[in-house]
Amino acid sequence: MLRFSFFAKSYGVCTSKYISYCIDLNTEITGGYFLAISGSLIRKLRIEAGLTQKRLAELAGFSQAHIAKIEEGKVDPRLSTVNRILQVLTEGKQKKCKDIMTKGVIIAKPNESILKISEVMMRQAISQLPVMNGSKLVGTVTEENIIRNLSSNLAEKKAKDVMDLPLPSVQEETAIDSIRPVLEKHQGVLVNRGREIVGIITRSDLLKTIG
Repeated sequence: MLRFSFFAKSYGVCTSKYISYCIDLNTEITGGYFLAISGSLIRKLRIEAGLTQKRLAELAGFSQAHIAKIEEGKVDPRLSTVNRILQVLTEGKQKKCKDIMTKGVIIAKPNESILKISEVMMRQAISQLPVMNGSKLVGTVTEENIIRNLSSNLAEKKAKDVMDLPLPSVQEETAIDSIRPVLEKHQGVLVNRGREIVGIITRSDLLKTIG
């Protein structure tokens, strides 16, 4: 666990104020190192954590406008404010989506039969399949879709007949904290490397991070 001690410090005749903090990376380490925290550094850490200003503000309990002013150097934040922001950013950096995603996403095609899709779901023990038309993500077939469309001719129907909207997607470097609210509303989140789908995170994947 990271432990922070903060103190204000000015550098020479520079008029800009910085907040410096010492990180004790390990309880066995008696020393530490100092890092000057400026608005631009907070912005850099936020981007590396895969957070928007809005999301950082929500997680830290501040307004987005206040986060923006801190990053632009327009305000000198209180030590408690910096402490809270850094706590959110360091927690977010512990694990990223690429660390917990399931690789090798199985894809369905729009004209693929529901019979074939349901067989794949049972065989692979999965509850949803992204639907792609060429390289374009066009929808999602889930167990709920199939159950909702139960009928005597369901096996003959196509993915495009029952699919829902595409699952939301994030970049692989996105912090896990950022997708937790998304998984409250969706069964899964697709993970991209650029425009390429490289993995998927479901609620069960998130449960594996507990502990």
